[in-house]
Amino acid sequence: MTTARRTASLLTLIGAGALLLAGCASGSTAGVTPSGSGSAAAPAASGSELELEAGWLDGGRQIGLVTWGSSTCVPMAGDVALQADGSVAVTLQAIDAATVCTADYAPRVTLVPVPEGVDPTKDLDLVVTDANGARGETDLDGVAGLAAGGQTDYAPSAGWAGDDLIAILTWGSSSCAPRVQDVAAADATHVTVTFADLADKACTMDMAPRATLAAVSGLDVDDTGASLTLSGGDAQFATPVTVPIVG
Repeated sequence: MTTARRTASLLTLIGAGALLLAGCASGSTAGVTPSGSGSAAAPAASGSELELEAGWLDGGRQIGLVTWGSSTCVPMAGDVALQADGSVAVTLQAIDAATVCTADYAPRVTLVPVPEGVDPTKDLDLVVTDANGARGETDLDGVAGLAAGGQTDYAPSAGWAGDDLIAILTWGSSSCAPRVQDVAAADATHVTVTFADLADKACTMDMAPRATLAAVSGLDVDDTGASLTLSGGDAQFATPVTVPIVG
């Protein structure tokens, strides 16, 4: 969902780890106060309601789906299907029972491929169910100029995922996902995100989509024509790159 203007009270940073195109995910969340030290993944109660937000990414080819829970146990997207009523049903895969998750409660972003037949220029309802039967719904406003399908151009992209969250998609090593270090705003239409230095980290030589969240609380950002400049991290952003924030 979008609003005419986005205003909040604090500036916080949220980094989520690498997410593969089919929804595989791992990573961490920074700048969020944990609610405990660590434990095995705690499942949501069957029939409970999932808290959700979502934003368009990759020119309408993908959706950044935001859920809340352990920052180190990001859910993976399983089945994704266009329904007869025009909504898209997404099933989140179960976290392995042997996985130990931090006992915090933070927003995490999962990449969801947009199924064939969806027109991202029109409003879209998402119905999401997790492996424990918890269910939630959210909607995405259609955005002129987006076109689902076709081959990605492997370019970074960004989309509003709620009033104060920006979902960011980058491409590169799946083991070296960007981690947000700083967020700032030059004015009401432009946000800058600086990624942490990865110079000393050994990275795999693959090319994968990585999704990250940046929180822009405390900023008065106009969503009409807003843009985002990315810098830092790996060599990809040694020269800052500016992209529109879709939504």
